[in-house]
Amino acid sequence: MKSLALLVTAVTMAGGSAVASAQSTPTYTQADVRFMQGMIGHHSQALAMVALIPARTTRPDIRALGQRIKVSQQDEIALMKQWLRDRHQQIPASEMSHGDMSSHAMQMPGMPMSDTLMPGMLTPAQMTELTNASGAEFEALFLKDMIQHHEGALAMVARLLGTTGAGQEPEVFRFAAEVDTDQRAEIARMGALLNAMQPRSTTR
Repeated sequence: MKSLALLVTAVTMAGGSAVASAQSTPTYTQADVRFMQGMIGHHSQALAMVALIPARTTRPDIRALGQRIKVSQQDEIALMKQWLRDRHQQIPASEMSHGDMSSHAMQMPGMPMSDTLMPGMLTPAQMTELTNASGAEFEALFLKDMIQHHEGALAMVARLLGTTGAGQEPEVFRFAAEVDTDQRAEIARMGALLNAMQPRSTTR
């Protein structure tokens, strides 16, 4: 009888601890939802940009960079869609044409204006310019545009983490931190490639 009482007490305490743990775990906010939804669109434009590479340059380093971006951002889009699906939130379409990707009105988290492009997003004119370029012109323009695009993603992460109560759910924080780390590394890599492509000074 005594051992049974001890078992009941232990189970009760364990249950109480589980409840307390669940109550103390941060939950997601609408800012988190908007961040995930917005980042899907943001990543999708990057995929539209790298899809231009095969027909416009034969440089192995640019092609390898594009493949890395494609794989990582496709995986992250799948992760974000699953996060939204698990929380019964709307999942935005991510399969768009190049024109739709540049002209589609993307809403920034916390911004009431629906006609405002998210940070770093290429304008229709920029996408057209990139699409029409080829060879060395395309390579330099792609790197400049993708650096701009990645810097926009960093701004979105900073905005999320600067919003009171947002970015506290472990999954959201981990994902935002990974985006920040990965895109900073890619910005540095692209900056180095761009610098290497610049003509060297001929002054003596």
